[in-house]
Amino acid sequence: MQTIIEQLGDRLIQLGIKVIFVFLCLFIGMKLIKWVRKITKRCLERANADVGLIQFLDAFVKFSLMFLLLAGLATSFGIQVASLAAVLGSAGVTLGLALQGSLSNFAGGVLILLLKPFKVGDYIIEDTNKNEGTVTEISLFYTKLLTIEEKIVVLPNGTLANNSLTNVTESNNRRLDLKISISYDSDIKKAKTVIEGLLNEDKDVLKDRDINVFVDNLADSAVILGIRCYILQKDYWQARWRILEEIKLKLDENDIEIPYPKMDVQIRT
Repeated sequence: MQTIIEQLGDRLIQLGIKVIFVFLCLFIGMKLIKWVRKITKRCLERANADVGLIQFLDAFVKFSLMFLLLAGLATSFGIQVASLAAVLGSAGVTLGLALQGSLSNFAGGVLILLLKPFKVGDYIIEDTNKNEGTVTEISLFYTKLLTIEEKIVVLPNGTLANNSLTNVTESNNRRLDLKISISYDSDIKKAKTVIEGLLNEDKDVLKDRDINVFVDNLADSAVILGIRCYILQKDYWQARWRILEEIKLKLDENDIEIPYPKMDVQIRT
């Protein structure tokens, strides 16, 4: 019994030493991984690499080094590398089937970085579900968008790579499209002249591009005027809100009615 207790005590001491060694290696390994990531980021930044590429490679380096660190620590407990590789190989097939979506998202992230349909800082509209916003991060499996409401939208890379999207900021300019309703009793030519004058005087409307005011539709209770002009990307939203307000004020000043839906009811006796 005394021999068994002594052997058990020795094994517990050895196990305790191994556990302490593992935690020490884990701590040092995490510090080294952080240092390697920092060096990698600096090298990519000096090479003027795209922000999305830096984020993607940073995540890839992090997960790869973490895997190697954990595999190395597993061998310290007597787990053979060959056995570990065999287990991982057999588990890889199962995980591959179970994580088809994640693998698709990873492949989508690689395609986004290679083909560059957008980059960090671009304003995009995902055509499938109409999610839109400024790209803030391109990671291994997902892309983050910041909407104008200051909300974060997380989209799978596979969805973005395999569906159509609109990159609004690919060009420096953006077309402003508005539709304004006026009454059938109002003077159409006068309304067009008022709106054209407003656009020609606005500081953000690009004067070297076409400015169009036209009859877009004859609706049930109103004449729909279409408005098209071009504005710099950085000024788009402020200009849109201001122009809409000024159009309303100018039409009111010139007694041009913006109608509301009406219904005529006839009662027959």
